[in-house]
Amino acid sequence: MWDFLQTYGLRLSEGTLVTAAQFALASLVACLAALSAGLGRLSRHWLVRNFAVIYIEIFRGTSLLVQLYWIFFVLPLLGLSLPKFTAGFLSVGLNVGAYGAEIVRGAILAVPRGQWEAAYALSMSPAKRMRRIILPQAVALMLPPWGNLMIELLKGTALVALIAVSDLMFVAKQINGATFRSAEAFGTALIVYYLLARFLITPAMRGLERVMARRLGKV
Repeated sequence: MWDFLQTYGLRLSEGTLVTAAQFALASLVACLAALSAGLGRLSRHWLVRNFAVIYIEIFRGTSLLVQLYWIFFVLPLLGLSLPKFTAGFLSVGLNVGAYGAEIVRGAILAVPRGQWEAAYALSMSPAKRMRRIILPQAVALMLPPWGNLMIELLKGTALVALIAVSDLMFVAKQINGATFRSAEAFGTALIVYYLLARFLITPAMRGLERVMARRLGKV
């Protein structure tokens, strides 16, 4: 194993950096999409509400792999070509964002009704009421399930290897194809994904939970 890492460690490290970049950008897309669609589902405007419902149903009801292929292979036929790196994180982010939208909607609706009424009594505008009173409390409620979604998002980034994005899985497949050392190549990838989830994403989400709890005076 040591000789394998000496020979291919640099390539695997480069693939890991690409995976981290895909994860970071896909997370940003997912957060923006989830917040927009979650609020859209609660909108009084039928056009906004229906657009949010269509987005959520399509991206939750179809396979991430199919969505990835559509964005990378089919959109160019319709006049929109995206680089493979962009198509990768965009498809993963939009897919996870559709699941996150329901978390956002549920967390907003879970804020006690008294908070809504108090904000209304202070004559706050709907936008200010949402920004200052409702969303901070909703964020605290949505963080635990959102942590699970972030881990799923990390695992979903492995699919971008199928459109030749040179991430960790793509590099592992190349090394396996050249050396047939499957245990070392895919074993290393497995360990890296676990370490990213266990020692990066999980502590970060727990840290955010503590920050929000302090801001809301719960600790």
